[in-house]
Amino acid sequence: MPQRTQRAHRIASSPRPKKVARLEARITREALALVRRAAEIQGRSVSDFVVAAAQEVAQKTITEVEVLRLSREAQERFVELLLNPPELTPALSKAFERHRAMFGQ
Repeated sequence: MPQRTQRAHRIASSPRPKKVARLEARITREALALVRRAAEIQGRSVSDFVVAAAQEVAQKTITEVEVLRLSREAQERFVELLLNPPELTPALSKAFERHRAMFGQ
């Protein structure tokens, strides 16, 4: 049996995440040709390309919902209000009292 090179040994012995789920999709021939070409350009399998692309778009979608982006002016206003909050209005004081009565301190 031929000896493996150091590089081949490192690749073979490097831990890979265990793939435990399967994803299937039906797409047009044109879409598949496009995906195959893109995967080929990146030197990936179609499966690896599709998974990486899906993860990238999924992360972007989640970030758009979970991360609040403010303009510089809005950031400064936000910090100013945190450091120097306005006086409570009677309506807000009453709301705080109702909240404390329902949920405690």
